[in-house]
Amino acid sequence: MIQRLTGLVRRCVEDYGMILPGDRIAVGVSGGKDSLVLLRLLAELRKYCDFEMIAITVDMGLGMDFSGIEAFCQELEVPFHLVKTEIGPIIFDYRKEKNPCSMCAKMRRGALNQALLDLNCKKLALGHHFDDAVETFLMSLIYEGRISCFQPVTHLDRTGVIQIRPMLYIHEKTVENFAGQMELPVLTNRCPVDKHTKREEIKELVYRLTGEYPDLKERIFGAMQRFPLPEWEPKGRYKRPKDQSEPPAV
Repeated sequence: MIQRLTGLVRRCVEDYGMILPGDRIAVGVSGGKDSLVLLRLLAELRKYCDFEMIAITVDMGLGMDFSGIEAFCQELEVPFHLVKTEIGPIIFDYRKEKNPCSMCAKMRRGALNQALLDLNCKKLALGHHFDDAVETFLMSLIYEGRISCFQPVTHLDRTGVIQIRPMLYIHEKTVENFAGQMELPVLTNRCPVDKHTKREEIKELVYRLTGEYPDLKERIFGAMQRFPLPEWEPKGRYKRPKDQSEPPAV
């Protein structure tokens, strides 16, 4: 299975020119299944591509134990960097934010970007997958009235950081299954609002709709590439994911 998933990551990397020879790439590792699977697959991809990896974890100050993540990075021969913050207590205890997700995301990005600068790393790999892209598109459409989504490759002008998302051709269910098979050290999310967000509402909506329209997610994702959102048209030799055997996420 690892070869098949590494092949999908390699295809995505080639389609969007995500990795260049000699790149120094930081992997944002939260401890969730997505970031750990990304870390494992990029470590495997090093056999075929010339790049350097480091792992960065932002400790939100919520009492999580990252020793298992550190040991996993040592096993993969990937340097591990833990950035300690008090983002969680600031948001939930001090400010008592009623809608904390936006501020939390900004503060985490700030901590992560500072770590990238300190480590002299200009490229950041994020664990967004196929389902994340579809759900983000629908969130923008339903909640904001915009046709929009994050980009496979994002250039951040203020910091000079380039964000890449190499797992866009892999379904969430496949990520979950792989994490279980490999017994990855997935951490339990201690965020007080976990599973109570707008994204969870959209995830439930997509789940209901795919019961009636099984190809819904594939059609949305394909439309994002064929009539491309900014930077979504593949630039490599593939025009869209060819692996139609991917199981639908549930």
